[in-house]
Amino acid sequence: MKHEPILECDVLVLGSGAGGLATAVTAATQGLSVLVCEKEDVFGGTTAWSGGWMWIPRNPLAARAGIVEDDDAPRSYLKSELGAHFDAAKTDALIEQGPRMVEYFERHTSMRFIDGNRVPDFHTTPGAATGGRSVCAMPFDGRELGALIEKLRPPLAEVTIKGMAIASGQDLAHFLNATRSAKSAWHVTKRFATFAWHKLRHGRSMHLVNGNALVARLLKSAADRGVDLRTRARAVSLMREADRVTGARVEIEGVMHEVRAHRGVVLACGGYPHDAQRQAHTFPYTPHWSAAPKSNTGDGIRIGEAAGAHFDASLEAAAAWAPVSLVPKAKGEDVAFPHLIERAKPGVIAVTRAGRRFVNEASSYHDFIAALIGTSPPGEEVCAWLVCDHRFQRRYGLGFAKPFPFPLAPYERAGYLKSAPTLAALAQQCGIDARGLADTVAAYNAYAKDGFDPQFHKGSTPYNRFQGDASHAPNACLAPIAAGPFHAVKILPGSLGTFAGLATDARARVLDASHAPISGLYAVGNDAASMMGGHYPAGGITLGPAMTFGYLAGLELARPADAVEATRDETVTDLSIFKQARTLQ
Repeated sequence: MKHEPILECDVLVLGSGAGGLATAVTAATQGLSVLVCEKEDVFGGTTAWSGGWMWIPRNPLAARAGIVEDDDAPRSYLKSELGAHFDAAKTDALIEQGPRMVEYFERHTSMRFIDGNRVPDFHTTPGAATGGRSVCAMPFDGRELGALIEKLRPPLAEVTIKGMAIASGQDLAHFLNATRSAKSAWHVTKRFATFAWHKLRHGRSMHLVNGNALVARLLKSAADRGVDLRTRARAVSLMREADRVTGARVEIEGVMHEVRAHRGVVLACGGYPHDAQRQAHTFPYTPHWSAAPKSNTGDGIRIGEAAGAHFDASLEAAAAWAPVSLVPKAKGEDVAFPHLIERAKPGVIAVTRAGRRFVNEASSYHDFIAALIGTSPPGEEVCAWLVCDHRFQRRYGLGFAKPFPFPLAPYERAGYLKSAPTLAALAQQCGIDARGLADTVAAYNAYAKDGFDPQFHKGSTPYNRFQGDASHAPNACLAPIAAGPFHAVKILPGSLGTFAGLATDARARVLDASHAPISGLYAVGNDAASMMGGHYPAGGITLGPAMTFGYLAGLELARPADAVEATRDETVTDLSIFKQARTLQ
């Protein structure tokens, strides 16, 4: 392989999801030269396919809306949720520095946020909130990226309408109500018209939302600050001198380079959701289907371990579990579709092969799969079926099978959507025990009409109701499964990404087996072990810490070298050093 001259920079970032780009933008804003190396042809990683929500308690947008809480409540919530995995230093970093991160990016970059002031935490343990702890990237006009738009990973096709992404919240509500409200119909008409024009003029939608907007805004900020952005740049190994990481060997466009990073290297390669070997050692059940990009194969973790980093697999769960269904593709491997929305809507249940319910269907995606794994008999395939009637499917859709006016025949012909005139016939198609399904639906219908679920209490929590249909009474999450034809989709255990990863401290410094920082090496995003310890207390607990610790890593890298060396062996963080970022010119 051909070798080119050595490249030099202050900071080398390996990976281009939210954590890596947040680090790059912060470091560049502080005056450092930054090189971002992305393995794929496009930037954005898993973030570009995500909902883009960030869990940031006490964030400025909530405060501006009059939602003010001290740090005791979110700290109490994390203590309740994380138990033995509660990390006081990282919790302090997130609660104290998360709001500063939002302010910093608003002030110095192209990042703009929208609030999630009505988005509840997943659970109702002490300290839980019914809103005010979430933010998301504001929609972004992709034309502002110029030629860089061609290097932005498009949203996951299966969760779009022919490439048009729908934002959570009001945008989604309008699409679901387009046949019931003139206002919603007009909103949807305008969205389709704009999308058609963008496709004709630019080949893709330029109205970017969710995680795609987050990555686009970070890319724009990086480009504005002169960050060197490279695609097709695969990290091969880290370079060390004495006890310090000094750079990495990176194959860029098929040519091997030595990249010397004077301040440090940041691992942000997206974890290991497609590393089958590591999955086998850390997951309770395999095979496993992840909705993350196929290229997330654990590269950052592997080269970190080779340089002495400690891989922390002691978490409660190794991944952010999510129910997925497999969408058949005419050519190539089936695609994992994450079921994040319709499970909470009124009129759908999840059953095992025995035809029995096993979970509150409106619970979080992580809790749903944890319950499925826990209830599956040893030796049997871990799977379930979402079952609904025709009214439900036409109103809300069922997974990849979109609601009215999209026809059902293509989904049925592909074998994705099972449909039958009776529950017994549907059970036969799916391999579900017919008697068990009939009994379950009969019992469910008897209490669903009254809006009460004595078995699993669906619709009993703020998060359940937020995900349900507020227009449906008496329970936003319950309705009978009344008349055929009936429909079902097979659900398998999947994930949105991994939780287990390299051990880090509250400054994002990578730790070795003795818990000492490795000089010059940082990890953010899913390359770092989740500060939540494998628990999933709220939506956005991946991207919120990724952005916050990316910001902190950028500030740490910008500190004078002698100051960094003086604190190299400190594993308990004095967060006061980050309270004032260096004054910008």
